[in-house]
Amino acid sequence: MTTSPPSATRPMSVLVVEDEPDIRALLVMNLRREGYQVAEAADATSALNLARSERPSVVLLDLMLPDMPGTEVCNRLRADRRTEDAYIIMVTARDEDADRVAGFEVGADDYVTKPFNLRELLLRVRAGARRVTPPVVDESPPLEIGLVRIEQGSHRAFVSGDELQLTATEYRLLVFLAQQAGKLCSRGDLLEKYGTCRLR
Repeated sequence: MTTSPPSATRPMSVLVVEDEPDIRALLVMNLRREGYQVAEAADATSALNLARSERPSVVLLDLMLPDMPGTEVCNRLRADRRTEDAYIIMVTARDEDADRVAGFEVGADDYVTKPFNLRELLLRVRAGARRVTPPVVDESPPLEIGLVRIEQGSHRAFVSGDELQLTATEYRLLVFLAQQAGKLCSRGDLLEKYGTCRLR
């Protein structure tokens, strides 16, 4: 009996970041057996590059990597709009309370210590996958309104060539308003479009 990923039409993706080959191979094999799309990395640099290109739903992240601490990898994933929503599970031999606290402080969603129970870890991956939505690549053309340029494919916005630092909600609102350029847009319109957002 397997812990099937939540989407039958589009398998969830998992990035395994682990420098120990045996453990990495074990995780990759079992995740693929469960039906997940799996990418793997043995170091932080490769992991960050893969995460940005593949945009995994779940990341299994070792803390002790050869080129960068796992906490720094986690911090960078959270700071990047392309990977900020990934469900990050730290998998490490460090079991001190201080290590757990440090992991959660930089944005980890879950923390599993080695040696781990494989079945339990797979269930944690399944639970994490249920909480995220597979990223959809936006191939819409850029929007240009006056000095504002919105690159929808990369979710970036610029004013006079300078990039704006926007939250996900701010970006969505900016796109909506740009698409309504020249039209009157009321607070009610915004609430209807983004009813769960906090509009002040």
